[in-house]
Formats: sequence, C-alpha cells, structure tokens
Amino acid sequence: MGDDYGNGIQQYPGRRIYIMYHGTTMVNAQKILHEGFRCSSDGMLGPGVYVSRSKEKASRYPLNAGGQQLAILKLSVKVGKVKKIDYQGHPLQKTWHQHGYDTAWVPANCGMVSSGLEEDCVYNPSRIRVLEIIPN
Repeated sequence: MGDDYGNGIQQYPGRRIYIMYHGTTMVNAQKILHEGFRCSSDGMLGPGVYVSRSKEKASRYPLNAGGQQLAILKLSVKVGKVKKIDYQGHPLQKTWHQHGYDTAWVPANCGMVSSGLEEDCVYNPSRIRVLEIIPN
C-alpha cells in the first residue's frame, strides 16, 4: 500500500478501497455496527468520519473514555477522490469536500498530528463498512 495515495494521481477515482481503523468505546462500536457512522460536526479537517490506516493511531481513541471498554473498528473504506492536507492552514483544510473531494488525508510526520501518525476524514459515511470489532 505504501505511505501515500498514489501521489494525487488517480486513474480510477472512487474505486480504491483501503483497510482503515477507528477507535471508540465498545458500546459505540456496537451502535456503529448496527446504525452506521455519523459524521462529526467539526474537527481538524472539518465535518466527516475520522479514521486512519494506522491501527496504532486508532488504538489511542477515544481520548476520554472514562474507564469504558474500548474497541477498534476494522473498516473497509472506499476513499474516492483524496485531497492531501499536509500543513496547518492549508486553504482546503476544512473545505476539501466543497471542492469535489471525498476524503481528506493528513500524511504521517507532516507536523499536523502530535502523534506523527496519519489521519483521514471521510465525508460520506456510506463509503465506510465495518469489517470487525476488535477489543482494545
């Protein structure tokens, strides 16, 4: 798979599917499995569902679980048209979807995420399918 999404070159936009992960509580994992994802209203990349190709990154979430049982969702994500956002203040940082992109991608070690791990934001939850719930 490599560390990028083909350097922005897309011969077949919308057909690429990646295994990604999402960290949550076990209660919310079950809810997501049965009801699907809901977009966050805002975040570093604006509204969408925040996921990562890094299982390690997903294992760190949620940040404030209050002692609840944690889970990692293993996902199949149809990324569609991807926009690389690799610095704070990028002109499309929160508006990428309005410019025709389906997913925003923050590469690893670009300085935007304190962990140095990659992060993605998928605008449309219907692009995401839960494959497995992994106790964390």
